[in-house]
Amino acid sequence: MTVKRRKLGTGSLDVSAMGLGCMGMSEFYGGHEDRVSIATIHRAIDLGIDLLDTADMYGSGHNEKLVGQAIKGRRHKVTLATKFGIKREGKVFAGLRARPDYVYQACDASLKRLNVDVIDLYYLHRLDPETPIEDTVGAMAELVTRGKVRHIGLSEVAPAILRRAMRVHPVTALQTEYSLWDREVEGGILDSCRDLGIGFVAYSPLGRGFLTGRIRSRDDLEDGDWRRGAPRFRADNLATNLRLLARFETLAADKGCTPGQLALAWLLARREDVVPIPGTRHVARLEENWGALDLTLTAADMTALEEMMPVGAATGARYPT
Repeated sequence: MTVKRRKLGTGSLDVSAMGLGCMGMSEFYGGHEDRVSIATIHRAIDLGIDLLDTADMYGSGHNEKLVGQAIKGRRHKVTLATKFGIKREGKVFAGLRARPDYVYQACDASLKRLNVDVIDLYYLHRLDPETPIEDTVGAMAELVTRGKVRHIGLSEVAPAILRRAMRVHPVTALQTEYSLWDREVEGGILDSCRDLGIGFVAYSPLGRGFLTGRIRSRDDLEDGDWRRGAPRFRADNLATNLRLLARFETLAADKGCTPGQLALAWLLARREDVVPIPGTRHVARLEENWGALDLTLTAADMTALEEMMPVGAATGARYPT
């Protein structure tokens, strides 16, 4: 099977058309087991998925160590992406940090945990309101000059910030939540990325599991799953949101695919400069997601899906206040 690929930005970064989000292998979505997670990463690489996404704050460093262990001996097959900027002290969130001195410190720490010499794509995880973006990106550019980072990216920033950043150094990718359930980036953000030559990496492309159809109540979420406190999964909001799924699941059945595959296929067909990074801890789910690349949607399918879940269809905020 020829692996479908997509280019991020206007530079040399070419990646598999679908990546793997590794966050849930360390925390946020309930229990996890390193042995199972590593097997999933190995299977992803075997399939041809080469974009692995992690961050220093996932599991307070555990996720980077896990990914580093999983890619040992396979580094040449992987495009390694990680992020910095959300400071944690143990399990406590200690604010946002993106001053130049912290950028250098965070990068060195990530390189050590990942056990690699260079990071392929290094993102600012969240904007630090106390540090001008020019200062942060300037430091990230210095990491490129030093050979510690190949490409830089930003996460969850507005078009105006993207433009300011691009005046300092080329930004290869913007990472932001995007799914059929959450289409708020359409228009301003996605158009700005295209105009500026920035690739778009879509996290939570399955609506944090909602679009798989497997979450029917909060009881379907494990103890310790952060979605139990997320507004969209609150009992009243979830009941409203579930009404969006009926026609969606019918169309998936008509197409002979799972709801999750349909959601990913829509995103892949929406724009050629979008690379989704669905996260999973399990090989079976990984293989199901990968199957979305073989699904063809007609113009009528796309129209129907976008009418089912228009911009703003989801009830409840993405994150707690």
